[in-house]
Amino acid sequence: MRFDSTERYVATDDLKLAVNASITLARPLLIKGEPGTGKTLLAEEVAKSMGVPLIEWHIKSTTKAQHGLYEYDAVARLRDSQLGDPRVADIAHYIVPGKLWEAFSSDQRVVLLIDEIDKADIEFPNDLLRELDRMDFFVYETQQTIRARHRPIVIITSNNEKELPDAFLRRCFFHYIRFPDPETLNRIVDVHFPNLKRDLVNEALTAFFQVRETPALKKKPSTSELLDWIKLLVAEDIPVEVLREKNQKKTIPPLYGALLKNEADVQLFEKLAFLSRRG
Repeated sequence: MRFDSTERYVATDDLKLAVNASITLARPLLIKGEPGTGKTLLAEEVAKSMGVPLIEWHIKSTTKAQHGLYEYDAVARLRDSQLGDPRVADIAHYIVPGKLWEAFSSDQRVVLLIDEIDKADIEFPNDLLRELDRMDFFVYETQQTIRARHRPIVIITSNNEKELPDAFLRRCFFHYIRFPDPETLNRIVDVHFPNLKRDLVNEALTAFFQVRETPALKKKPSTSELLDWIKLLVAEDIPVEVLREKNQKKTIPPLYGALLKNEADVQLFEKLAFLSRRG
């Protein structure tokens, strides 16, 4: 099983190499990069490229590793016992499988996405070490061991909000998705907007890089925000001449709310554009 670019996902050579290396090594692939660079979408496209199901586990600040294995619904069992439900005699009725259980018990190989692992508590990655290594876990309530029928392809994303433990990092194949160069960004735009006029694409990318390369910008616009912005330009039928004029004068682009996400960045861009014009 090997991953390649898909119709809607442009994967660089080093990214394809990383995905295929993690599959060969049977190790989780840890993906880092700026928000909006396609980390989560990568898991979807790997599953689509290989023709296997995708199981998504989106991590929150309150997520515990146990949630991925299973949860025991004691409240439901207590309620049923009060109602005289005969099912209370079998505790298995109250075991709720998690995403790892779902991936392990699948009849075919799956892609398991553990999305934004850095949102969880610092101990969360270490609590999954054994399960991701051995591909099994023990259910104490039912005294059964759940083993993976087929080793899943595990893709883990992180926005680098906190450092991950060394013991966890040792067990992963790591790849950092760098921000695309202009050529790759052109290919990405072409995938999403195949019939867009070339002069509009060129002016849009010029404006985008002017914004992104503004010094001291708090939040640089991402690939996904560029695509949203181009979609708006097309929907609002913004003439290419308007973009070209804005680019030449280095003024703030139309519909900039898709690119700049806080007032400080808007004010900074306007100030620098004004100083540039004066100069």
